[in-house]
Amino acid sequence: MVVKKICLKDFYPFLGENDRNPYVDMYLPYNLAEMKRQEQKRPSMVVCPGGGYWMCSEREAEPIALKFLDMGFNVFVIYYSTAKSGPHRYPTQLIEVAALFDYINKNADDLHVDAEKIGIIGFSAGGHLAAHYSNLWNDEIIKEKFGATYKPAASILCYAVISVEDHPNRGSFENLIGHFPETEEEINRFSCEKLVGKQTPPTFLFHTSEDQTVPVQNSICYAGALAENGVPFEMHIYPYGWHGISTADSMTLDSNNDKLPYISDWVIKVKRWINVLFDLKLGGI
Repeated sequence: MVVKKICLKDFYPFLGENDRNPYVDMYLPYNLAEMKRQEQKRPSMVVCPGGGYWMCSEREAEPIALKFLDMGFNVFVIYYSTAKSGPHRYPTQLIEVAALFDYINKNADDLHVDAEKIGIIGFSAGGHLAAHYSNLWNDEIIKEKFGATYKPAASILCYAVISVEDHPNRGSFENLIGHFPETEEEINRFSCEKLVGKQTPPTFLFHTSEDQTVPVQNSICYAGALAENGVPFEMHIYPYGWHGISTADSMTLDSNNDKLPYISDWVIKVKRWINVLFDLKLGGI
């Protein structure tokens, strides 16, 4: 397997303005010549860790990559610019994700990527970023920077920050734009449920009803918007579990209890869902 760190500003110099330095950890499984798979192209997943737009959480980065590697994916974990490192505000993060999709698509052959099967997964504030890009992938602000635009083939939102109006996580929005959204234009721009339309990719959502940091109503309102717009989705709400639970196993948690295996089941459910969506014929499900 090739594990490589790339700095996006090396390919898109404007991303390095104002001391920004977004980078990506790439995990690329070898194509096994012994099994005559030299030309194999794999599905890929872009991972957006959470961290309240203040930082990028380690527990929602490599541990998530390892789960998708086990499913046969190429994985790209993006460490986008945050308030802590700048502060760096919107639209910086959205443009950095767009740059990564541009990079993957334009280098798909060299990276052995199936360009029709590139998904995005995000956690907490990273879930907001994933949902934001999933709806604004064709926005003028992205077209101006890159010309070409790329729609994710799948969107996976894990205890995601979604809404400005429905039980919002105030700190994430303050870190993202410098203040809590006040105008109608800001509310509409940053409430992802208001952005859902026919252009939104199929979506998987998971949340816990015990989440006190990003209340479950965020996922519920997004699911409602998906239903209203006829976008295929699957949603799982677990009765137990705190915010930031990530893989809900020993890989990312210090404590343990008998409820955790029940919650970690979300990874298996994602595997089943994306197996059907991408027609991957993954084993062991």
